[in-house]
Amino acid sequence: MRTVPARSGSRAFRTTGVVRLAAGVAWLTAGAVLLPAAAQANPAPANTAVRADPLPGGLGPCVPGSCPDPFPPINNGAIAGYDNGINVFAGGDFRVRGKAAEAEGRVVVLGSFDINKSPEGSQIYNVGVAGVGSRVAPPVGSDYLATGGSVTIAAGQRLVAEDGVVRHAGPATGTIIGTSTLDPATATPYLALRQQLTEASQCYADGDTGLRPATGTSVNEGGQTVFTGDGTSALQVFNADFDLASPSGGQQGVEFRGIPAGATVLVNVLGTKRTINTYSGTLDDNDPLNKLRNRLLWNFPDATTVDLKGTGQFQGSILIGNQASETDVTLPGVNGRFFTTGSITHQSAAGGGGGQEFHAYPFDGDLPSCGKPLPKEGELKVVKVDDATGAPLPGAVFQLWREANDIPGLQTSGVRPDRRRGQPCTTDAQGVCRATVRAGYSFYWQETKAPAGYDLPKPNVVGPLALPEAKRLQGVTVTVRNKKTPVVPDVKGSLHVRKVDSRTGRGLPHAVVELWRETNGVPGLQTTGRADTRTGSGCATDERGRCDFDNLKLGSYYVRETAAPDGYRLPRNPVSGPHTLTKGNAAQGITVRMTNEEKRDKPKK
Repeated sequence: MRTVPARSGSRAFRTTGVVRLAAGVAWLTAGAVLLPAAAQANPAPANTAVRADPLPGGLGPCVPGSCPDPFPPINNGAIAGYDNGINVFAGGDFRVRGKAAEAEGRVVVLGSFDINKSPEGSQIYNVGVAGVGSRVAPPVGSDYLATGGSVTIAAGQRLVAEDGVVRHAGPATGTIIGTSTLDPATATPYLALRQQLTEASQCYADGDTGLRPATGTSVNEGGQTVFTGDGTSALQVFNADFDLASPSGGQQGVEFRGIPAGATVLVNVLGTKRTINTYSGTLDDNDPLNKLRNRLLWNFPDATTVDLKGTGQFQGSILIGNQASETDVTLPGVNGRFFTTGSITHQSAAGGGGGQEFHAYPFDGDLPSCGKPLPKEGELKVVKVDDATGAPLPGAVFQLWREANDIPGLQTSGVRPDRRRGQPCTTDAQGVCRATVRAGYSFYWQETKAPAGYDLPKPNVVGPLALPEAKRLQGVTVTVRNKKTPVVPDVKGSLHVRKVDSRTGRGLPHAVVELWRETNGVPGLQTTGRADTRTGSGCATDERGRCDFDNLKLGSYYVRETAAPDGYRLPRNPVSGPHTLTKGNAAQGITVRMTNEEKRDKPKK
């Protein structure tokens, strides 16, 4: 590893009394950010005050440092202030690919961080300080990047954390410009955040009794998605269970209407695979979408895959609550906090330009209260057994769903589907799938694949299954029976050729015939090109003019005569058929009578 020391005093802006947190991080305890006494003695500006209902762990607002009010628009001027808050959090890994450029503000990664950019374009990735952005950085000498795993920089590329610290619990390889510090406890202050963010994401979407009621409408009009608020509520809630993209998957605009001044905007983007593809958001903070930035939160509670792309300077903070999620970011700019409990790939679009950036802007909104204890959890179990014997069946695949739309029965698609919970589960040797779920809700088990040798039951859904508080400790178990797939006998048949004299009906020996099976869907027999299928070898008729073809699959066949009996001519059409073997005639078989004319000498003149 090559470490290049930071240049002291190289920045254009300094604030006296800069707060340096212990070990360069904001230590978390009991879900709150605790600042050193020096910071507590110097209260933050009004826009950084603790909110009654902020994101968990004190995340969101600017943490002094020296917080500008307001944060400046995107620019490349002098450093405008210092923020001790986390701007980008990944509960999994953080990968830099393509031509991505930088992540402004403090970056915390519980997993590993690695850079492996394409050879085209800049070979640098900046963290902490961005050349273009809000120009609000972490304090000088504090952690710009903290990882609970390794830091890996590809050969010839550089991670730039100038004036800051790259703190890592695992090994660091490659070129780091800044101070590289190995600290096995790097992730410790942040570990609780992952689950807190997951629970908050679910709370923002679910409310107390089901899907959080929207205060406005969310409509994808094709060319744009329009969110229309009620014009009065201090918390504007929208539920979008669709991609923010055109019908063909292309870019579209994003517009908000009816949002009162100072309101917090919460957009719950529902579904397991979601895309935002937009050109909305600009460098100009007079743009209506930019004006919502500091109080706009995009919440993805369930998504396992999130694709953020387009050409816009995307506005607002982002929360992704599924810890198994993968988020691909190719937008030119993401302006706001970015908190995912899963992993991030920051890269450029295939065939597109580079310079993708995370810009540091606070989230100052007032969110729904999630301070109530979450409902207690219990076990929901499905047991898969043989319908006749009751023996357990391994290998069945189930998907768990939670009732979420108040429509009877399970809906897995459409405008208002129920909520998919977790990944598919395959029954074990005891035929069991189990899940830990919140008490007080109702669920469905959907069998998506039957065990080998068995049919899916009809219907293939059991539920709704309620898990009341009273049954939380013992859980709820349901048994699902499957019937074996009926074994269909492999019916075979036979085809008997009878070669006879056309005049006398006498059997003719020594004719040679071939059998062909109709397989190409073209009427008639084809023996070349896209041919039908020849069955067995040729057969010469016996002394009684018989050829027998046995053990034939059901289907249609042609008999082709290739050599006539001695003293006889080939027929003008040497092919007979198609002759079809069915279940009905397979037992006795098919008899095909074919005639030949005897050769006659022409009379002498």
